[in-house]
Amino acid sequence: MLEFNIFHLMPWSGAYAIYFFVIGIAAAMFFFSALSWYRPEFQTIRTQSFNISFILLAAGGLLLIGDLTQPLRFLNIMNPAYLNFSSPLAWGGLNLISFGIVSILYFLVMRKNDEGNSRKLAVVGALLALGLPIYTGFDLTVHQNRPVWNTPLMPVLFVALSLLSGAAVATFIAKGEKLLVMLRRFMLWSAGAVAAMLVSLLGTTAYGGSGSELTFMFMTSGSLGAIFVGLGILAGTVAPIAVLLTNSGKQQGGMMLAGALLLVGGMALRYSILISGQIVQTYY
Repeated sequence: MLEFNIFHLMPWSGAYAIYFFVIGIAAAMFFFSALSWYRPEFQTIRTQSFNISFILLAAGGLLLIGDLTQPLRFLNIMNPAYLNFSSPLAWGGLNLISFGIVSILYFLVMRKNDEGNSRKLAVVGALLALGLPIYTGFDLTVHQNRPVWNTPLMPVLFVALSLLSGAAVATFIAKGEKLLVMLRRFMLWSAGAVAAMLVSLLGTTAYGGSGSELTFMFMTSGSLGAIFVGLGILAGTVAPIAVLLTNSGKQQGGMMLAGALLLVGGMALRYSILISGQIVQTYY
């Protein structure tokens, strides 16, 4: 008896939350750059949005590579004979690499002022960008024994968080009243969608059985509760919606304040969801 000690550790560290955060913003910023070819309001931030997207994409890739015990193993993603195509991680890796390649091609054709090919690559890149938050959410939802993760809401929630965080970043570089109006709408609708999904997530977790109820307790109390409820929901979702609904929220200064709160909330939500899905197994 007691000859063996089993330590239940969290396989997904907090670094993955940073990855989720930066890759979500990278996807949204590419989307805004692509949108500039079809909506004139976004033309003023076309290049800046792409630059931010590419920098964050590179940072996200380095975070993933750095997390590997043997970093050079990331080269296996490029070897079709090695990949397990039944794994969502394999498809996610291919999505990430494909998006990176299209981003480079998009940059090159933009420099040549090739509008026709820029438009085509913008559409392809936007679709691949959409795949990034979808696959990160899907990576979580396939875990059947993780109460918070195992819900079809995850991919949709991560897409909404991506648009929300991206619009928040765009407010800091936005120029022109029409663009600010568009970004304010993006933030309001995305924040409203996130709030609705969080209510649903909390409801199903609170009444989903013993494991779910314990997870709900950890999510809403203690240090993790301060991050999830305090920073993620109240300061990072409810407060910015309130700011955006005021008159000051229609001005760039107010939108930047709301954007800063949304970025704090977006990071807090991703971190608390990632950790809460693993925390019960560290106790039992």
